[in-house]
Order: sequence, then C-alpha cells, then structure tokens
Amino acid sequence: MAFPSTAGQPASPPRLDIPREYNAAQDLVDRNLKAGRADKIAYIDDGGSCTFAGLAERVNRCAHVLTGLGVQREQRVLLCVQDSIDFPATFLGAIRAGIVPVAGNTLLTTRDYDYMLRDSRAVALVVSAPLLPVFAPLFGTLPDLKHVIVAGATGDIGAGHRSLPELMAAAATDFPPAATTCDDACFWLYSSGSTGPPKGTVHAQSSLIATAELYARPVLGIREDDVVFSAAKLFFAYGLGNGLTFPLAVGATTVLMAERPTPAAVFARLLRHRPTIFYGVPTLFAALLASPDLPPRGALSVRVCTSAGEALPADIGRRWTEHFGVEILDGLGSTEMLHIFLSNRPGSVRYGSSGHPVPGYELRIVGDNGRPVAPGEVGELQVNGPTAAMAYWNNREKSRATFQGPWTRSGDKYSIDTDGCYIYAGRTDDMLKVSGIYVSPIEVESALITHPAVLEAAVIGKADEEELIKPVAYVVLKSGRQPSEALAEELRQHVKSQLAPYKYPRWIEFIDELPKTATGKIQRFKLRARAA
Repeated sequence: MAFPSTAGQPASPPRLDIPREYNAAQDLVDRNLKAGRADKIAYIDDGGSCTFAGLAERVNRCAHVLTGLGVQREQRVLLCVQDSIDFPATFLGAIRAGIVPVAGNTLLTTRDYDYMLRDSRAVALVVSAPLLPVFAPLFGTLPDLKHVIVAGATGDIGAGHRSLPELMAAAATDFPPAATTCDDACFWLYSSGSTGPPKGTVHAQSSLIATAELYARPVLGIREDDVVFSAAKLFFAYGLGNGLTFPLAVGATTVLMAERPTPAAVFARLLRHRPTIFYGVPTLFAALLASPDLPPRGALSVRVCTSAGEALPADIGRRWTEHFGVEILDGLGSTEMLHIFLSNRPGSVRYGSSGHPVPGYELRIVGDNGRPVAPGEVGELQVNGPTAAMAYWNNREKSRATFQGPWTRSGDKYSIDTDGCYIYAGRTDDMLKVSGIYVSPIEVESALITHPAVLEAAVIGKADEEELIKPVAYVVLKSGRQPSEALAEELRQHVKSQLAPYKYPRWIEFIDELPKTATGKIQRFKLRARAA
C-alpha cells in the first residue's frame, strides 16, 4: 500500500506490503530464524543473554502457558513486567496465541493498577516478582482476574499464584500462530496520564511492523549489526519500538535494564555493552549531562541517539553533540500513533525543532476553526498514518474527539518555519495567552535551562491579582546551587534577555523535582493544581 507524501518531503515513502492474514509475533520472531540468525544474541538483560532461537522458544512456551490456563483469544492479559527477556517473551507469546497483551507501567500505584485491571477486564496478570506487593491488596477483589503469573520467581510465591519460570519449563517449544488478520486488535498501551486518567489505546496487528518500516529503517537507519539500548521502558510506546519492534525487524541485539534509568545505571550499560543506538528522553539527557560521572568524548560507541516523549530543548541537544560528537534525533510520537511520525534526520538535525514528517505520514496544522493555518502560525498538529490506534477502549467520547476520520489529533501545538521544520509550541491545553498573545511554555522553559544553575524547568499559567494569566516557572536547580530571591530575579532577567519581555515568568518557585509520569513527561496538571 502507498501513502500520500507531504509537501516538500520525499515523494516515495516506504511501501507496506502487509498481508491480510498476519500475526505480528509470528512475523517479528520467525523472520530472524528464516534469515539465519538463530544463534545470534537477540537480548541481553540483567540476568544474561538469549539468542533469537531461544527467544522463539520462550515466545512459544509463553503462548502455551496462557492458553493452558484457559485464556481465550481476544481476552486481555495485563503485563506488569520489568525490562528483561520476560517482557518480549510474554508480550509476543500472547500475540502469537491471539491473546491481547496490555503493557502496564511498572512504576504505578495499587490504585492505578486497580483501575487498569478493572478497565481492561484482564483475565490474567503477569507481574515481575518485585512488583507483586503492589498488587497484593487487589487479589480477590477483581471480578475478571482469574490468574496471577509471577515472572522471575519460583517456589513459594503466594497462594494461588503461578511461577512463570516453572510454567514455561513444562511447556512445549512450538506453537502454531493464531490465524489473526492485520486489522485484528493486537495489544493495548495505556496513555501516560500526563493530562488526566490513562486511556486504553488499542493497536492493530499491522502497527508494530509499520513503525519499523516507516521510521526505524529509513529515518533512524537501524541495521542488523547494531546493538541498541533504550532508557525508555518497553511498556512505553516509544520504548516498545526501540527495544522490541525495531531490533526484531532487522535482527539487531537489544540491551535491557530492569532498574530505573539513573545516570549511573545508564552510563554503566553504555560503557559495558557498547550500544550503537541509544534512545533517551529530554529529562534524562539533561541529567546525564549534569552527572559528575559523565564519560569523556570517545568513551562511548553510540553512533546515533533519539529523543521523544517531550520536545528536546535546543541547549541540551547542542551540549550533548558538543560533548560526544553524536547527534540526538529529536522526534514526535504518541501512544495513539505508536511511535515517531515527525523527526529530525541524521546529518541535518535542527535543534529546537522536531524536524520533518516521516514519509508515510501526512501532517497538517489547523487553527481553532479547523482550517489550516498560515506558515509560521501556531495551530494544532494532526496526523494521518497507518499506525493510528483503533480506538480508546470503552471511551467513545474520547475516541471520537481524537480519531476523526483518517486524522488523529495529537494535542500538540506546532508551527512550520521557513525551512519546513516543525516547531513545537506546547500542548493544546498548555499554551498561555499573555496580554492577548500566545506564549509557548516550552519556549520559556528552553530559555530557563540555558542558565547554568538550572537543571529542569516547567512553566504553566497562573492568574495574577487582576485575574490575568501570566507565566509561573517551577525550577529544579543543579546540585550545589541554593534557591534565593536573588537567583529568582536573575532567572527572570535571563529569560528577558532571550525572549520578548512579556514572556518572562512572573513567579519562580524552586522545587526538588518536577511531577512526571513514569515515561518522563511533566504532569503539568499537577503543577496547575499546585498553583491554584
């Protein structure tokens, strides 16, 4: 199938020849065996390594485990599995059997999991052993949950629970793939909750490989000889492509890390396993650059980095490239579109922009009246492409508001500059109107973090004594810097020196950390509640 090109972009986007009868797990796993990669290392996790042949066996065993427990096709299974070989094994094992895995954030609360289990009506839960206590208060209270399978544990794991290693050891190593179609529901991802309650986002069987063929091969340039490492976790749409779809599509090797991506943990993997592709998020790149353990130029083997989740501040991108000599390809994706559809390109990175549309996706920017805006004007970005989600589960109102015919509303504000680059201006509900003029919080934040004392910053709107909206900044300082009113005034003047005077933050509050989702997105609605 062919897709419309975007003006000014390559006229021949990659073709997607996905057959009607299609099973995503069968494709991603079996293609590596057919290509002669059976003995090549597919995954390296904290416990060891696994070949592509070993992965195929694990996927088949997991399919047997789930069906052997009575889980039926199209029923949901919640996976709350830390980044290890157990994630691709259970995720792909479910898909191979026609069961729908729901990838769960591993950093949430009992209340969050109660919501997800009830909302998805999952009949089984696969959970990493260290996370089991968070779920314990829920057992026996959920009408649909029938099975609890514990990954990474054997022996006494609780009444009624089953050990994934023990179940897999007893399962057969072959499993005929379910006869699914390219349009069948394949898996769910819950939205990050950066703007409110998470939504179950339903993706089709064809979506995974489409992201690899449209973005990973032609834009990222991933190759069979690459070793990849994603600090973004597999439960995150960005991380799922980075650490599962993309490497399996080409036969690359993936490094997985169960622990949280602190600078020390990330640098340890970058130095030990020598990955050639590193996927991060803006807050992590900032923390890495600020770390006293920052390796010297030439110490890493990385040839390309990517960033997503939020817009990468230009200053962070430039400093990373100056230090390591490696570009960061900043891009825009979403849970609804599964991965990046707007991206910078190797060799032509424009820091401060999201680059150009990924061929195979059509983009438009519209105003409040639904009509395209003029070049340079800010409007809402909408995208048309083959990886759009089918719907939000059990949420017709939100589905109809977001998925409008072939177009998916991104919820992001953008403009296009004279070079055709897309410039991020914030979320649709984050834009501020100051003195009758729109102000992008991202622009103010980017100015703030160029000050040597600032590690991170988030800007929202707050009403002054006359009920007029003005910017307020929440600032996290670098280690060793102390908050003071003098520093706050210095930061105000710093912003004024870089931006139009009306854009400077009227109030600055120093805080220890910004509220974020587990995927690194700033939860501005929490800051708005704090400012109220």
